Amino acid sequence: MADGLVIIPTFNEIENVEAIIRAVFDLKKDFHVLIVDDNSPDGTAQCVRDLQGEFSDRLFLEVRREKSGLGTAYIHGFKWALTKGYEYIFEMDADFSHRPDDLSRLHRACLNGADVAVGSRYKKGVNVVNWPLARILLSYGASFYVKFITGMKVHDPTAGFVCYHRRVLETINLDHVRFIGYAFQIEMKYRAYLKKFKIEEVSIIFTDRVNGKSKMNSAIIREAIFGVIAMKFRSIFFKKNF
Repeated sequence: MADGLVIIPTFNEIENVEAIIRAVFDLKKDFHVLIVDDNSPDGTAQCVRDLQGEFSDRLFLEVRREKSGLGTAYIHGFKWALTKGYEYIFEMDADFSHRPDDLSRLHRACLNGADVAVGSRYKKGVNVVNWPLARILLSYGASFYVKFITGMKVHDPTAGFVCYHRRVLETINLDHVRFIGYAFQIEMKYRAYLKKFKIEEVSIIFTDRVNGKSKMNSAIIREAIFGVIAMKFRSIFFKKNF
């Protein structure tokens, strides 16, 4: 059995899902893939089912009843991975903004002692392709803001390309994770930081999606801005339950 599971949440990713699955399975290292689909109306889940005939022992599918947020999709995947015994659990987008080749680099960082390996856009300058300047400024500014509020020395706390050693996910109470949008990425890193796990950043090049539509919206941005302050206060005043 492979020691690494790549969790890919999907909603209407019919244009990308087969290509991203094949790209992961083309790597030299043996990774398994779990697609967590939020009942996409475009047939994403059926495409995955069709591919399971070809990759029956490597490709897995969990279909949820409705679109319920990125964070809850990953929590669903994390719990599934832990019950199946995987040692290294990865988060990755379906749209090729994260290069599958970099999975091996994140894995290597964890093999070399990191508890959490983050595919970082900002460890060495700004490594983002095809984003408008306003989006870059928003993302980079959010990263600075999160570092200031939380005290984490992580250049890219909002990054969604991550490898967790299973001991991190076993230690964090996944049922207490509150954020469901992109701020989920911040909360997971912050909880790992408070538990004194070693977080290491691996510099990557992030390329904006070519196919499909971004899931970013104003509600997600508000959650990140105001939720981070609330998260910080909860961690101080309700430390035992955080």
